[in-house]
Amino acid sequence: MSSESSTAKASRASRKDDHVRLASAQQTEGHRRTDFDDLEFVHHALSGTSPDRVDLTVELGSWTWPTPFYVNGMTGGTETTAKINRDLAIAAAETGLPMACGSMSVALDDAEAAKGFTVIREENPDGFVMGNLGAGRSADDARRAVELLGADALQLHINPVQETAMPEGTRDFSTWLTGLEEIVAACPVPVVVKEVGFGLSRRTLTQLTGVGVQFADVSGAGGTDFLRIENDRAGADDFSMLTGFGQSALACLLDAPPEWTTATTMDDGVSNRVLLASGGVRNPYDVVKALACGARAVGVAGTFLQTVLDHGPDGLVDLVRTWQTQTSALFALLGAERSTDLDRTDLLTRGRLGEFARLRGIDVTALSHRTDVLSRRNQL
Repeated sequence: MSSESSTAKASRASRKDDHVRLASAQQTEGHRRTDFDDLEFVHHALSGTSPDRVDLTVELGSWTWPTPFYVNGMTGGTETTAKINRDLAIAAAETGLPMACGSMSVALDDAEAAKGFTVIREENPDGFVMGNLGAGRSADDARRAVELLGADALQLHINPVQETAMPEGTRDFSTWLTGLEEIVAACPVPVVVKEVGFGLSRRTLTQLTGVGVQFADVSGAGGTDFLRIENDRAGADDFSMLTGFGQSALACLLDAPPEWTTATTMDDGVSNRVLLASGGVRNPYDVVKALACGARAVGVAGTFLQTVLDHGPDGLVDLVRTWQTQTSALFALLGAERSTDLDRTDLLTRGRLGEFARLRGIDVTALSHRTDVLSRRNQL
């Protein structure tokens, strides 16, 4: 482990706690209109099914998850954030939800900080757990992070917008793609490449294909705003001019290249790339909308964070149970027995999302007539 001065450790700890405090403050501001509000389903009143026939299980490559949503990476590394990770892990163990932690870089540099992450495995020894590192770390760091957490997968977050605004951040991104390729090749578990709230574009997803990435979380705009968080922390060095930068999760899903939306077979025998989504997911209806746009599973951070802060792990368990029930009900309403059936629903893209789709050459009319296409296929 590299050594850090006490001043550097205190600064990093303060940044971690600042992130949680400012993210929580954003959650309590009330409803903000997002691209999720610009997507609607065409209602077909006689096309529903029974919730008893709904199966929420999802297949993601070689993984099987019990629900199509999961606890996304948030925090860790300080006494305050260790308690949050403990509460999240307790709830994940109780409900079976997969869980990711926040960036583990601090744990690789400071043995004391590692306790804020290992508590996840202590409370959830048999669950599906994802570690987390930022771009710019080495392949050896990736192996160490996986070993420290006993992780089933490793989230590798790419956050150039946040780094640009962060007072302590890097602004040299020239080696990130090469470093990412090295990590993917060397990591003992699958790597999930994710943004932190600004989206993965069509071009970026194509680049990820080229370096062997199988799992990607588009993590779009509309949820916790890390640009705003870093602006609040920075004071005079203000990048608020970038407010609104990036694409939403739904925009990224609709714009994804064919290799991420059409089943393929990889050389190693693991079937098809897996597109995940997160960023501003407020409720089960948002989950279902993301699934209908091509996500295989949906990450939730801010909503779950605020729940454990306000009501502890028991409160999050209750919320997850409610989400599971409501998600099943929404599937039944839309006639979907499994999440993959949602690609047969008709989607209306309005407002900002519709404008994005048209500018990017996405056929919004075809999206609104997907059941017609299916009906014609069945008649052939």
